[in-house]
Amino acid sequence: MSGNRNFIEQRAEHIYQVKVPLPFPLRFVNAYVVKGLEGYTVIDPGIHTADTEACWHEALRLMKLKYSDIQQIVLTHHHPDHYGLSGWLQQETGAQVWMSEAGKRQVDYLWGSYRRGTVDLHHLFMLHGMESQVGNALVEHMEDFIGLVSPHPKVSLINSNELFMLGDHKYQPIHAPGHAYGQLMFYRESSGELFCGDQVLPQITPNIGLLPLPGMDDNPLQSFLDSLAFISTLPIKIAYPGHRDPFVGFAERCHEIIAHHRDRLDRLIVMIDEPRNAYELCLRFFGSKLSIHQLRFAMAETLAHLAYLRELGKVTEVLSGNIVNYHRLD
Repeated sequence: MSGNRNFIEQRAEHIYQVKVPLPFPLRFVNAYVVKGLEGYTVIDPGIHTADTEACWHEALRLMKLKYSDIQQIVLTHHHPDHYGLSGWLQQETGAQVWMSEAGKRQVDYLWGSYRRGTVDLHHLFMLHGMESQVGNALVEHMEDFIGLVSPHPKVSLINSNELFMLGDHKYQPIHAPGHAYGQLMFYRESSGELFCGDQVLPQITPNIGLLPLPGMDDNPLQSFLDSLAFISTLPIKIAYPGHRDPFVGFAERCHEIIAHHRDRLDRLIVMIDEPRNAYELCLRFFGSKLSIHQLRFAMAETLAHLAYLRELGKVTEVLSGNIVNYHRLD
């Protein structure tokens, strides 16, 4: 990466975009470095690999910054590609790490000492028809993330009812559920800037998955659509997403994503021409040539859409043996 400036771009006088590499098809996640008179804020530093450590060494060199210039690290949500490097970066910088209380709870649930999340996710997917061999591969896949999110940082909690300083400016945290319960966006009304995490992405749509997170969200698609309907009314001039490049036309993009999920719901309910389980529907909808990484997202998204249809009274769940089947209600 030495000498390659293509992974850093100054997007505003006080904002740098850093494209941090990912070992997944998305290729990179956006970190943002926000300049302030008393230090710099890093938003979503990325996943923890040797490549991402090297990326940050080079990024700071090109920006002529030292690790001690980083004052705080802010996490929009708990997913590994956003959270994973935060502990390492805290060790390098001594910076405070901030995230939502719900996000921190999910980190503990998924990657804490008990790692209950992997067991519960396996149980959920098996209950909805996943094959045993695939389910076992899923457990191994989830365990692979431990190194990618270690070490864990010491976390301070963001109060979403209070303005939050990024650099020299105050931003309003906005809870943005659906993709990740507890995800926060940061909105600066005076400039129309929005750091939107993965809630709204250009060109691609964020994954909306139902996961067995206790006390969280049993209808994430409804929460997501409600969130998009609300934030589409904000006068956003420029949106800084977690993936792809900053974009304009924020409201239009929100409505495109809403329409995408309406279409997906229409297509899914047609597939329930007879009682079918979620795993069967997942393979019919997304295809059978998925990596275990892709299948985890596809299965969670299928369950989220089925939960939405169930709450709408379009389908019902029937336990047959040890498997939940979905019946369409005409």
